[in-house]
Amino acid sequence: MTELERLAAEKYVLLTTFRRSGTPVPTPVWVAESGGELVVFSERNAGKVKRIRADGRVEVTACDVRGRRTHGATVRGTARILDEEGSRRVRAAIGRKYGLAGRLVLLGSRLRGGERRTVGIAVTPAG
Repeated sequence: MTELERLAAEKYVLLTTFRRSGTPVPTPVWVAESGGELVVFSERNAGKVKRIRADGRVEVTACDVRGRRTHGATVRGTARILDEEGSRRVRAAIGRKYGLAGRLVLLGSRLRGGERRTVGIAVTPAG
Protein backbone atom coordinates (compact mmCIF):
# COMPACT_ATOMS: atom_id res chain seq x y z
CA MET A 1 0.00 0.00 0.00
CA THR A 2 1.39 3.41 -0.95
CA GLU A 3 1.40 6.39 1.40
CA LEU A 4 -1.26 8.00 -0.81
CA GLU A 5 -3.53 4.95 -0.48
CA ARG A 6 -2.91 4.71 3.26
CA LEU A 7 -3.77 8.35 3.89
CA ALA A 8 -6.74 8.33 1.50
CA ALA A 9 -8.21 5.42 3.49
CA GLU A 10 -8.17 7.44 6.73
CA LYS A 11 -11.35 9.07 8.02
CA TYR A 12 -9.45 12.21 9.08
CA VAL A 13 -6.01 13.56 8.33
CA LEU A 14 -4.09 16.41 9.85
CA LEU A 15 -3.27 18.83 7.04
CA THR A 16 -0.41 21.05 8.18
CA THR A 17 0.17 24.27 6.27
CA PHE A 18 2.87 26.83 7.00
CA ARG A 19 2.72 30.53 7.76
CA ARG A 20 5.17 32.88 6.04
CA SER A 21 7.24 32.73 9.23
CA GLY A 22 7.48 28.94 8.83
CA THR A 23 5.19 28.24 11.80
CA PRO A 24 3.15 25.05 11.16
CA VAL A 25 -0.65 25.25 11.40
CA PRO A 26 -2.31 21.79 11.63
CA THR A 27 -5.99 21.33 10.74
CA PRO A 28 -7.99 18.06 10.85
CA VAL A 29 -9.88 17.52 7.57
CA TRP A 30 -11.78 14.88 5.66
CA VAL A 31 -9.76 13.39 2.82
CA ALA A 32 -10.38 11.33 -0.30
CA GLU A 33 -8.38 10.19 -3.32
CA SER A 34 -9.04 11.50 -6.79
CA GLY A 35 -6.83 11.37 -9.84
CA GLY A 36 -3.84 10.01 -7.95
CA GLU A 37 -3.90 12.83 -5.38
CA LEU A 38 -5.27 13.38 -1.90
CA VAL A 39 -8.14 15.86 -2.01
CA VAL A 40 -9.85 17.95 0.65
CA PHE A 41 -12.28 20.86 0.55
CA SER A 42 -12.35 24.05 2.55
CA GLU A 43 -14.03 27.42 2.77
CA ARG A 44 -12.47 29.63 0.11
CA ASN A 45 -11.39 32.30 2.63
CA ALA A 46 -10.02 29.90 5.28
CA GLY A 47 -6.53 30.45 6.62
CA LYS A 48 -5.24 27.17 5.19
CA VAL A 49 -6.29 28.25 1.69
CA LYS A 50 -4.46 31.56 2.08
CA ARG A 51 -1.37 29.77 3.40
CA ILE A 52 -1.40 27.26 0.52
CA ARG A 53 -1.63 30.12 -2.00
CA ALA A 54 1.48 31.66 -0.39
CA ASP A 55 3.40 28.39 0.09
CA GLY A 56 2.15 25.04 -1.24
CA ARG A 57 4.34 23.03 1.13
CA VAL A 58 2.21 20.79 3.40
CA GLU A 59 2.43 17.76 5.67
CA VAL A 60 -0.28 15.10 6.07
CA THR A 61 -0.68 12.72 9.03
CA ALA A 62 -3.45 10.33 10.11
CA CYS A 63 -5.45 11.77 13.02
CA ASP A 64 -8.73 11.59 14.88
CA VAL A 65 -11.59 14.11 14.67
CA ARG A 66 -9.87 16.38 17.20
CA GLY A 67 -6.60 16.45 15.27
CA ARG A 68 -4.64 14.13 17.57
CA ARG A 69 -2.11 12.13 15.57
CA THR A 70 -3.07 8.46 15.65
CA HIS A 71 -0.62 6.34 13.67
CA GLY A 72 1.62 6.18 10.63
CA ALA A 73 4.27 8.46 9.27
CA THR A 74 3.87 12.10 8.41
CA VAL A 75 4.05 12.61 4.65
CA ARG A 76 5.32 15.81 3.08
CA GLY A 77 3.79 17.08 -0.10
CA THR A 78 2.69 19.97 -2.24
CA ALA A 79 -0.83 21.40 -2.22
CA ARG A 80 -2.61 23.48 -4.80
CA ILE A 81 -5.96 25.22 -4.93
CA LEU A 82 -8.23 23.81 -7.64
CA ASP A 83 -10.43 25.60 -10.15
CA GLU A 84 -14.23 25.21 -10.24
CA GLU A 85 -14.15 21.93 -12.18
CA GLY A 86 -11.49 20.47 -9.88
CA SER A 87 -13.44 21.62 -6.83
CA ARG A 88 -16.57 19.84 -8.12
CA ARG A 89 -14.45 16.69 -8.52
CA VAL A 90 -13.32 17.02 -4.90
CA ARG A 91 -16.87 17.50 -3.61
CA ALA A 92 -17.98 14.38 -5.53
CA ALA A 93 -15.07 12.32 -4.11
CA ILE A 94 -15.85 13.47 -0.55
CA GLY A 95 -19.55 12.72 -1.05
CA ARG A 96 -18.77 9.20 -2.29
CA LYS A 97 -16.33 8.39 0.49
CA TYR A 98 -18.31 9.81 3.43
CA GLY A 99 -21.76 8.73 2.23
CA LEU A 100 -24.79 10.37 3.77
CA ALA A 101 -22.76 12.42 6.27
CA GLY A 102 -20.55 13.77 3.49
CA ARG A 103 -23.49 14.63 1.26
CA LEU A 104 -25.25 16.41 4.14
CA VAL A 105 -22.16 18.50 4.92
CA LEU A 106 -21.82 19.40 1.24
CA LEU A 107 -25.52 20.28 1.02
CA GLY A 108 -25.26 22.50 4.10
CA SER A 109 -22.26 24.22 2.59
CA ARG A 110 -24.15 24.86 -0.66
CA LEU A 111 -27.17 26.22 1.23
CA ARG A 112 -24.97 28.62 3.22
CA GLY A 113 -23.22 30.11 0.23
CA GLY A 114 -23.27 28.03 -2.91
CA GLU A 115 -20.40 26.19 -4.52
CA ARG A 116 -18.38 29.40 -4.75
CA ARG A 117 -18.09 29.37 -0.94
CA THR A 118 -15.77 26.35 -0.92
CA VAL A 119 -12.75 25.29 -2.90
CA GLY A 120 -11.01 21.98 -3.53
CA ILE A 121 -7.42 21.38 -2.53
CA ALA A 122 -5.24 18.70 -4.12
CA VAL A 123 -2.19 17.34 -2.29
CA THR A 124 0.54 15.48 -4.13
CA PRO A 125 2.72 13.53 -1.68
CA ALA A 126 6.47 13.98 -2.18
CA GLY A 127 8.37 11.04 -3.58
